[in-house]
Amino acid sequence: MSNVLYSALVIMMPLLFAAGGGLYTELAGVLNIALEGLLLAGAFSAIAVTYYTGSFAAGIVAAIFVSTILSALFAFAALKLRSNIFIAGLAVNLLVSGLATVLSQHFFGTRGVVALPGFMYLPYIDLYFCAGILLLLFAWIALYRTPFGYRLRACYKNSEALVSLGIKPDSYRWAAFLISGFYCGIGGSFLSLNLGAFVPNMTAGKGWIALVVIFLGARTPLGILIAAFVFGLAESFSNYAQGIFNVPADFILAMPYIVTLLAMILVSVMAKPKDRVL
Repeated sequence: MSNVLYSALVIMMPLLFAAGGGLYTELAGVLNIALEGLLLAGAFSAIAVTYYTGSFAAGIVAAIFVSTILSALFAFAALKLRSNIFIAGLAVNLLVSGLATVLSQHFFGTRGVVALPGFMYLPYIDLYFCAGILLLLFAWIALYRTPFGYRLRACYKNSEALVSLGIKPDSYRWAAFLISGFYCGIGGSFLSLNLGAFVPNMTAGKGWIALVVIFLGARTPLGILIAAFVFGLAESFSNYAQGIFNVPADFILAMPYIVTLLAMILVSVMAKPKDRVL
């Protein structure tokens, strides 16, 4: 059982960071569907820099930098150029997926797995978990106890009030995008460095799942923590159950997604009538 819980914590880590960053953009009134690409960018950058420098710290910093820059480009397209947010987000996801393959071929001579030499063990797993909790605590303070948070949430709820006060809502949306990139950079670095390798498209939908975690967690830091753990626990248990229960493997592998779907239905049913459209 302890192995299942430990595995659940490891699995939830990228979701925790991606959803924590996506919470800022969501509360600012922007659906950040580029979380998948931002995670993948962080994962590749972390492995590439760690491979050449031998430093995990340098890899983590590089992941944060690249994901934040990519998020800034996404914000520029969405906020400055006024492009369609969904098309821009999908473009980011597709760009990172293709660019990672091209750069992998150029720098490492392979379009497949890029592994660290001699498998360098990531010594920061506990620190990652502590950082995730602290960043969620910081998010709660920043979003609900500071003028920045009030104005950020007003971008979605009442942007006209901000304009009447001489405040530009887009400046806060820019900040939300950059913070989202920062969080995803950390999450992506954990995804690849903990494995000791970069695998093409290794995010495997975790950015999309992070969006589900945001809504499943009622768009609150504590809710995100619980939702991410539930999903991590479901996937961890499905991995553990493959060699124990005599059920089709496809059903076991689908268990995390089934749990997520049931949880979303339950949340929808329990939602207050005034919060529902229908």
